[in-house]
Amino acid sequence: MSTINRGLRNNRSIRNNPRKSLAAFAPATVGNVAVGFDILGFAIQGVGDHVRVEKISEPKVEIASIEGVVTELPFDPLQNTASRSLMKMREKLDLPYGFRISIKKGIPLASGMGGSAASAVGAVVAANGLLSKPLKVANLLEFALAGENLTSSQDSHADNIAPCLFGGLQLTSGARRLSSIPCPQSILCVLVHPDIQIETKAARSLLKSEISLRQHVLQSARLAGFLVGCINNDMDLIQESMCDIIIEPQREKLIPGFQEVKSAAILAGALGVSISGSGPSVFAWVNGPSKAKKVKVAMEMAFAAKGLTSTSWISRISKRGAQISK
Repeated sequence: MSTINRGLRNNRSIRNNPRKSLAAFAPATVGNVAVGFDILGFAIQGVGDHVRVEKISEPKVEIASIEGVVTELPFDPLQNTASRSLMKMREKLDLPYGFRISIKKGIPLASGMGGSAASAVGAVVAANGLLSKPLKVANLLEFALAGENLTSSQDSHADNIAPCLFGGLQLTSGARRLSSIPCPQSILCVLVHPDIQIETKAARSLLKSEISLRQHVLQSARLAGFLVGCINNDMDLIQESMCDIIIEPQREKLIPGFQEVKSAAILAGALGVSISGSGPSVFAWVNGPSKAKKVKVAMEMAFAAKGLTSTSWISRISKRGAQISK
């Protein structure tokens, strides 16, 4: 019997979890990671969403509150990634009760930092803790993906969901096949969010449906080199490989001053720079904290030169995904 089916059986039992409410923290993520469009993502420290889920007797899912850096999200359960995820969970597990959700957003709206994924993952992790027999983390993936589908014009990919749920640098080959990629301990991510918004659907609509054979071969080689560089702690190979020739050139026009920001970061010592998810946030990988500080300042100043204020973070690749919080 599958884990999901065992969960269904146990959650129909008369045994009840005495906890009525739990909160989870879900970290921000960087999707695509330059050469891994729709298949690579990693979690960062220090910024994310807090989602509290309360078990209610009515067999429904509802949004009680939305606060934090974003408040203009839908309260309609069918239109919110957190509630859609729990609706999928209720349906799959045939739960006789419902959930009430309170969201405190720490991730800016349409920032390319995995905000929709964080709300969905935070909700399912918190709700899972309220089940009579919580499921394994791997079995929460399909519920969170059901919510993430709202942000895309087609079936969603797990490049934000997977690192948000499991932490670390995650490679997804198919929605439910994941591989955790080891990452050099000295690597730091500098993530800079300019004060503009880019909707995922709009950014995806710009992309061409076909690429040349040459582009495919070169990008595949760079993806392979990047992964091998991470696994072997080879900074030179990471630096040589971390260059996107397919997606970044099509999307950079949405980010004022992108090339100037990228050039400034490279001159300050970054190994590689690219767009975080759909943008407008831009991330850099840096080897060591002293260089990271210089890269952060250089990127901020480049955005400022284009008249854009920005918020930035320096973070290690977080090995922790979403966690139950107080």
